[in-house]
Amino acid sequence: MGQLALAAKITHVPSMYLSESPGPRFGTRQSAIDGHKEISRRCRALGVDTLVVFDTHWLVNANYHINCAPHFKGEYTSNELPHFIHHMAFESPGNPALGHLLAKVANEHGVETLAHDNTTLDPEYGTLVPLRYMNEDQHFKVVSVSALCMVHDLNDSARLGWALREAVQKHYDGKVAFLASGSLSHRFAQNGLAPEFAHKIWSPFLEQLDKQVLQMWQKREWNAFCKMLPEYASKGHGEGFMHDTAMLMGALGWTAYDGAVDMVTPYFGASGTGQLNAVFEVTPQDGAQVPAPVASRAEGYTAIGTRL
Repeated sequence: MGQLALAAKITHVPSMYLSESPGPRFGTRQSAIDGHKEISRRCRALGVDTLVVFDTHWLVNANYHINCAPHFKGEYTSNELPHFIHHMAFESPGNPALGHLLAKVANEHGVETLAHDNTTLDPEYGTLVPLRYMNEDQHFKVVSVSALCMVHDLNDSARLGWALREAVQKHYDGKVAFLASGSLSHRFAQNGLAPEFAHKIWSPFLEQLDKQVLQMWQKREWNAFCKMLPEYASKGHGEGFMHDTAMLMGALGWTAYDGAVDMVTPYFGASGTGQLNAVFEVTPQDGAQVPAPVASRAEGYTAIGTRL
């Protein structure tokens, strides 16, 4: 059947787009851009047909959601940083069939998920910035998954990640890449200090915390990392509460994961936040150590189909 061919934790800092334009930031994010292009090269070499992006800029307040429109095209301006990203053109083919398959299997695992193909909803820049450098020629199909999850349990996100891998491996005829699009520490520089912290981490504590985590990754201390993820997400100001990371680790086997990490773009600071591009080895897993779903087992839970 299908294959999860590549898994990665990636940056989407808007200064990548800004660094394309003449001015003081020109060329300053070339390493991050080159990292995206290298991940794209690896995906092509592996025969990947679809990029599934866990987007920490897609905010949702109930359930998990998958944007699997047939085609994405438009111009994007960030409401968050309109002076960094504005009028950014984008276009990529979608994969509605895969999106609905992912949602179906996620629901079978007890993680309530809705797929949206008949929609005017465009992807957020957690998806669009990587696609600018990975999919300029529209080689890949694209599916975007909500990962700024406001009232969700990290265990549910881990279970979602495993369910998506199972959907690909058992039911999809193709090869897929999972891209967790989000930072490590994500404490932006205080207003007025952003230029000073353009290439720095906001605090020594957060920088050392991130670097300790990266050492754990290099030593393959995945059991310990998964167990500390909720506190790391909270105390480390994790982007999107690190739901993208929980999805990624769930897809890789959670505490049973035993693979290596290749730092394609070394750790760097951006407006106070900690960023990188890292490819995670995909190893054989059975999902036995992935947490069970939480929300669907809560007292008083009702499925969304009974409420709409």
